[in-house]
Amino acid sequence: MAQKIQSNLVEPVATPQPNVPSLARVLRAQAVHRLQIGLFGLAAMLLLVGLANIIMDRARMAEEAEAPPYIVPPSPVAKAASDPLADIGVVPAADPTAAAAKK
Repeated sequence: MAQKIQSNLVEPVATPQPNVPSLARVLRAQAVHRLQIGLFGLAAMLLLVGLANIIMDRARMAEEAEAPPYIVPPSPVAKAASDPLADIGVVPAADPTAAAAKK
């Protein structure tokens, strides 16, 4: 009895069946779904590119803030190195004119 019911549910197909076109409602739903996926992908790429641009701008600003806008060259008139022992007279000065000028 179970075999008889089961054979009635599944009809044997002897020849290939033609492809039945989907309903207009189904086709429209598929098109809207594809459009939604495409727009979501475009929006995601736009957000990623914008985020990368913000990160690059911040990195460039940080590099500019760290580096001084110009390099100060050393002054041509350098202060003579002081020798504390020569200043108090314990050791003779290496440059006698500098020791005489300080006194």
